[in-house]
Amino acid sequence: MRRKIAPTAAAGEKAEAGAETVEAVQVPAGGGADSMRTEFSFELPRGYVDEAGRVHRSGVMRLATARDELLPLRDDRVRENPAYLSVVLLGRVVERIGSVTDIHAGVIEDLFASDLAFLQDFYRRINAEGHTRAQVACPSCDTAFAVDLAGGGRLGES
Repeated sequence: MRRKIAPTAAAGEKAEAGAETVEAVQVPAGGGADSMRTEFSFELPRGYVDEAGRVHRSGVMRLATARDELLPLRDDRVRENPAYLSVVLLGRVVERIGSVTDIHAGVIEDLFASDLAFLQDFYRRINAEGHTRAQVACPSCDTAFAVDLAGGGRLGES
């Protein structure tokens, strides 16, 4: 089952181009149900290079379901090499990288090692911790601050 990406605009409103996206959640009239963020935008450190040589850096990863974590365990590639689990798992939860929407284990295999490590950490953060922020400290002045690993801001911004 593939989930569709819906704009964050409320019902009847138009989303701006480039706006962050989340799973559509219907809230009954008069209801106070909270919506849950299930998709997270990210920016790869190096980027995915497609067969035409184009580089794709921005993407979307959704929260993993129990099925996403269980089905790869039956995959023969994972049975032969348990380290392949993260490749198959990321192939299931990454929805888009740039204009590439057909994401599968083969696409994840073609990522640079730094991008694979980034996505593995990003997966852990959004699924285990529920956010994409990390506490860091300036190496010069030792000032602590939070950075958003999803990127999107300009270099030097926190």
